[in-house]
Amino acid sequence: MNPTQNHFKTIAVWHPYFLGGGAESVSLWILQALVPYYKVTLFTLTPPDLHQLDILYDTDLAHQENLTVKRMLPEALTPRFIDTLIANSPPLKLSFQHWAVRAFKSMNTEYDLVFSTYNGLDMGRVGIQYLHWVHVVDPQPDKNKGWAWLMMKFSEFSMDQLKQNQSLANSYYTADRIKSAYGIESRVIYPPVIGEVEVVPWEEKEDAFLCSGRIVAPKQTDRVIKILQGVRDRGFDVKLHITGGGGGTYQRSYEQKIMQIAEQNSDWITVYQDLPYKDYLQVIARCRYGLHSKPEPFGISIAEMVKAGMIPFVRKNGGQVEIVGPHHSELLFDQPSDAVEKIVQVLTQPDRQKALLESLKKQQSLFSTEKFMAEIQAVVAEYFQN
Repeated sequence: MNPTQNHFKTIAVWHPYFLGGGAESVSLWILQALVPYYKVTLFTLTPPDLHQLDILYDTDLAHQENLTVKRMLPEALTPRFIDTLIANSPPLKLSFQHWAVRAFKSMNTEYDLVFSTYNGLDMGRVGIQYLHWVHVVDPQPDKNKGWAWLMMKFSEFSMDQLKQNQSLANSYYTADRIKSAYGIESRVIYPPVIGEVEVVPWEEKEDAFLCSGRIVAPKQTDRVIKILQGVRDRGFDVKLHITGGGGGTYQRSYEQKIMQIAEQNSDWITVYQDLPYKDYLQVIARCRYGLHSKPEPFGISIAEMVKAGMIPFVRKNGGQVEIVGPHHSELLFDQPSDAVEKIVQVLTQPDRQKALLESLKKQQSLFSTEKFMAEIQAVVAEYFQN
């Protein structure tokens, strides 16, 4: 890429809010990939704390001269107030999304490229969209009624316009769902996975499992605990490290439930919340194994486990299978009882552990921040060349 050729190209990036998770990491690293070569404007409801996000996601955006943040809501509405409303009320979340759609379409006409880092979108013109899943901003056809229908009318959301965008997907699993939902093809670019983990010899690691991600019911943290309790009942003194934040007021009771279970089992369960990324890397460097119970469109935390030299056990359907590799069938489970049996089998076979670690090394090259940024830069360069 020749930076001088692109210096005056301008890109409008749409990401309505930053509440944590894989989509947020993707958006930030897309910005990181583009700011050296383009004038980038991030359109969001309220300005995020880039300094804090840099700490959490290991990016370097707070002092970039080529990055401008443009808020789409009045300054009187503070980020904390808006984030609280979005996190705790699905109808208000949908309302703010479509306010942001409408505002973005009215504000992006002077840019050379429009780019949605928050799923499929009608941006008022053809651009690029990175999809983490389907029907996130647009409702599923059978649910496009009532308030959802009204919001689609408010933002003048066109499904035909969404389908004209160049689509990027976070996994082949998601790409199949995009084809089924919208009838369009997409290019797979795996999300950025940071690989700067301290190399700790297997013998020096803890006999511990990592469960990473937000502590919310959909992530099935309670099921992870149940599985490992079953493993412990079979005579294995394994530990569990849970990392992640909460999910707002409507998930507070679930988070409190997990914290209570952890407190009652503090001899083997430890919970870390909202760790800076460098501290998170120190935790994952110590763990031998990973465990993730929810089927994911991709699963950045699982890719981090692989990059960190862990042996991760995951559900046998979803994008996470691409991370672990479908040929590692002994790491893929369906029901909790199945997970217990497969974990016990691996724990009792040191030679098999070594073979798995060697085999999983081949998966590591699929995921990195460098690979992700290079692929994003290539997509944008191709767009401008056409």
